[in-house]
Amino acid sequence: MLTTDGPAVFDGVPVPPRLGRLDSLLTRLGVTTRPAQDALLAAVVALMTAGLLVVLFQYVLEAEDLTVGPAQGVLLAVATCAQALPLVLRRTRPVLCLGLVVAVQVLVIAASPPDLSVGGIPQVIAGYTVGTLLPARRALMVTGAAVPVGVLAAAVTALVSGNGLLMPAANHLAAGIGTYVVSALVGGAVATRRRYVELLHLRAEELMRTQRATTQAAIFAERSRMARELHDVAAHHLSGLVVQAAAVARQIDSDPEAAKAGTAWIRGQGKETLDSLRLIVGVLRERPSVDDDGHDAPPPGLDALDGLVRTARTLGDTVELVREGRPRDLAPIADAAFYRVAQESLSNARQHAPGAPVRMAVRFAEREVSLEVVNTPAAGRTPTVSTRQGMGLIGMRERAHLVGATLTTGPTPSGGWRVLLTLPLHHEPTNTGGQE
Repeated sequence: MLTTDGPAVFDGVPVPPRLGRLDSLLTRLGVTTRPAQDALLAAVVALMTAGLLVVLFQYVLEAEDLTVGPAQGVLLAVATCAQALPLVLRRTRPVLCLGLVVAVQVLVIAASPPDLSVGGIPQVIAGYTVGTLLPARRALMVTGAAVPVGVLAAAVTALVSGNGLLMPAANHLAAGIGTYVVSALVGGAVATRRRYVELLHLRAEELMRTQRATTQAAIFAERSRMARELHDVAAHHLSGLVVQAAAVARQIDSDPEAAKAGTAWIRGQGKETLDSLRLIVGVLRERPSVDDDGHDAPPPGLDALDGLVRTARTLGDTVELVREGRPRDLAPIADAAFYRVAQESLSNARQHAPGAPVRMAVRFAEREVSLEVVNTPAAGRTPTVSTRQGMGLIGMRERAHLVGATLTTGPTPSGGWRVLLTLPLHHEPTNTGGQE
């Protein structure tokens, strides 16, 4: 919760303020500590005050037909320039800084002509700093207490000099409110704005960390499921390799040509299984899937899309399945990736565009295999649009990446959604009569 009192707090932890532009510039210049930065500010303000005094003595006093004696001028110049020195303490001891500035202002009032109100830049800076560093109520109390000090000093000076009391008091009352109280209010508003921005930055960073953690968890879960499926693929096809190897052993003497063909099939299947295993090395696996008889079962692939479509239709979806080109065998892990992408695409269409017709196309080209799932908005329905990348899309992208495929997703011109998975074909697996 954001408050105007004290530093910004997020979940009970104070938020350290970010460096402002001036502080960042000074840090790059080698002025890194707060006292050093404030000392530099005090020196700059003292120089600016000296320049303003030159203008005051040369032009303002003459224009107002006021006279200042030599001793009075020296006292006024020294006091006005010295008023910048307490700014060294402005961020370490803001109340003491304001008190010293007010004390020096009493000397400035005493040294000024009766009809002239001289206010220094340090008053504004001290009041502003109190407003930025102290709670709002305390800042108003401190700066409000500084106002009558100047009014009282002006009244005493007027009485001593035998001038009118009302006008000097009124002038210094207005000047004190403007330099102290208004500056503190501005400082408090700026501090509140800074704390609000700090909380926004912190919340944005927290959301990013949460999103990264969620994404990593989704990727881990997807990799675990793929590791399980890869285990199933290995168990299924290695058993076929064992059977084929036994057949080759019997055919070596009686049918050498068949034995050679069987050996080539074993070599191809062994290479595919080894490549698939290398994709998931080091990934933790979950409980393996089993068939109805309790044995290890391979994950579904493109051949299982008809059953997937039938299941979707029983749930009320309108799904059309189209196959184009000459079907070819894919590596088991790639075959499973196509099935899971199709499954997730139908699930997303059912969730975000219920009732919308879906067209699923499997295309076998000369050098690539692609799966395209497109849904169009149903009549009278507006599809649900999400600005966040769902965990299903993250899982699909992870699968595509691990098998070397390309996944493209996005809206269609008609307002629907399109998922396209494309896998380049570098070679075609060899089918032989000895294949399981």
